[in-house]
Amino acid sequence: MTTPAPAPQERHDPYAVLRLPEFRLFVSARFCITLAMQIQAVVVGWQIYDITKDPFSLGLIGLAEAIPSITVALYAGYVADVVPRKRIIISVLSVLLFCSLALLAYTTDIGQVLREWGTVPIYSIIFLSGLARGFMGPAVFSFMPQLVKDRKLYSNAITWSSTTWQAASVAGPAIGGLVYAFGGVTMAFGVDAALVLLSLTFYSLIAGRPLPESEGPKLNIKESLKTGLRFVFRNQIILSALALDMFAVLFGGAVILLPVFASDILHIGPEGLGALRSAPAIGSVGMAVYLAYRPITKNAGKKMLWCVAGFGACIIGFGLSNWFWLSFFLLLMSGLLDSVSMIIRSTLIHTFTPEHMKGRVSSVNNIFVGSSNEIGSFESGLAAKLMGVVPSVVFGGSMTLLIVGFTAWKADKLRKLSF
Repeated sequence: MTTPAPAPQERHDPYAVLRLPEFRLFVSARFCITLAMQIQAVVVGWQIYDITKDPFSLGLIGLAEAIPSITVALYAGYVADVVPRKRIIISVLSVLLFCSLALLAYTTDIGQVLREWGTVPIYSIIFLSGLARGFMGPAVFSFMPQLVKDRKLYSNAITWSSTTWQAASVAGPAIGGLVYAFGGVTMAFGVDAALVLLSLTFYSLIAGRPLPESEGPKLNIKESLKTGLRFVFRNQIILSALALDMFAVLFGGAVILLPVFASDILHIGPEGLGALRSAPAIGSVGMAVYLAYRPITKNAGKKMLWCVAGFGACIIGFGLSNWFWLSFFLLLMSGLLDSVSMIIRSTLIHTFTPEHMKGRVSSVNNIFVGSSNEIGSFESGLAAKLMGVVPSVVFGGSMTLLIVGFTAWKADKLRKLSF
């Protein structure tokens, strides 16, 4: 009697989600809006500094955007679970298009009256943009799986979505700087507005999706928000992954101090500073493309913990380095390892969160990540003032290692996670 031949293993297709026409529209739209926002950030920064000549005014840009975004985050998550996601995205992009056109008008003869108010109109536009982007995150996060449907493709979809975002993050500042340098501020904001319009067009071509059916009785807004928060804080895997990312960014963020390293430690000037700033994103893009071909399924939790530990070790090494190419390599590796952690975290959130709760869970994720970026910059600056630049970076990387060790000890479900 012959033994039947084993069934052939299903072959992994790294381009599986890109074969879906609407997902191609989705990543194209995400690339355009990310590129636009990166260009806008660079040009607004240069424009405000050119007006004020005050470095503190640059910090107020991030504050003007972060405060409204974090303030509306929980409500935005609730809205993403009760209003069709495409409708939210189209509305938000319309507001962002208005903001881009307003910044463009500020630089022309039309904006002469506004310019009499100095930088106040610019900060006001950025504040409105922050409100809109607060609603954008949960809507986009919960809309994407509705385009994919098959849970087996979530990891592939997140990988390509992350690759798109990282690529635009690398290209955006460079394009913004070049257009500003050779075409001026008006042309730069014109390119920004055109990209937002293009993103709006791509999203408009995607068919709308009905809201997922909710389990249980319909809740009012207060109870709905409580349910979302309760779900996150009672799910050890999601909570530990969010906390791990938050504290790693909070203590391990050396990016805010890069100008000091470039000027006083590595002595590489503004050109070298640009290279250092791009290094983490280059590493992230490279790893995201690799993971499209070699997705992580087994021992995902352990790999996430090891990658965050590696991120902390890279930050320590960067703080101690006095050689440009070693510093560049360590920052590149930090971005590479952070990409693994980000993709695993996004995949597990999508996998373990019910469809009808993804907006609320995404809003909690945005609060964790968004607040840690802003507070992490403050922590890095304060630690550098108290300890010195190099000791503060080494301290931050060391704290990241301690947090990984504590998480691995306490969060056994995350440690044993596989997809």
